[in-house]
Amino acid sequence: MESIEPGDRVQWLDEDLEGVVLSVTPEGIRVRTPDGFEMTAAPEAVVRIPKGASLPVPPSAASEKPQEKPKRKGLRTGSKKARYAPALEVDLHIEKIHPAPQRLDTYEILDIQMETARRQLEFALSKRIQKVVFIHGVGQGVLKAELRTLFRRYDHLKVREADYRSYGLGATEIYIPQEAFN
Repeated sequence: MESIEPGDRVQWLDEDLEGVVLSVTPEGIRVRTPDGFEMTAAPEAVVRIPKGASLPVPPSAASEKPQEKPKRKGLRTGSKKARYAPALEVDLHIEKIHPAPQRLDTYEILDIQMETARRQLEFALSKRIQKVVFIHGVGQGVLKAELRTLFRRYDHLKVREADYRSYGLGATEIYIPQEAFN
């Protein structure tokens, strides 16, 4: 198996996602999708797409066989796969999402941050990504409060503080259960 390096194209094994590797660290592989979103994946969750390939590598050899529709045994919550699935990280610091933040006033900054959050939440819903971490920082708490208002507009979202060890106090994690995708 060839090693994955920055600049390589990769595809998730269990998801219909691909992107370009930004960095490889002990915590995981940082990937930017064609839509501009940055995600972290476990090394065993992605496969490198050979250079010059026009189509992504098939996720597994099993895909060559006719696929049978899986039997549903009922709704499972808290599965291992969902717990350890890569989270979509959305950094809402204005210097990360706008090329010239010094030219903006505070209302424009908040509008851009909220539009970015809404767009990336919609992306997560469309791609069936179950965990999203919004990094908003501590500040005065205005952006955090606005994000909570945004999340209340969507049914089924579970909102909580993100892991303190990974993000400190300035991040909110949302979990999108399976019933939200139906």
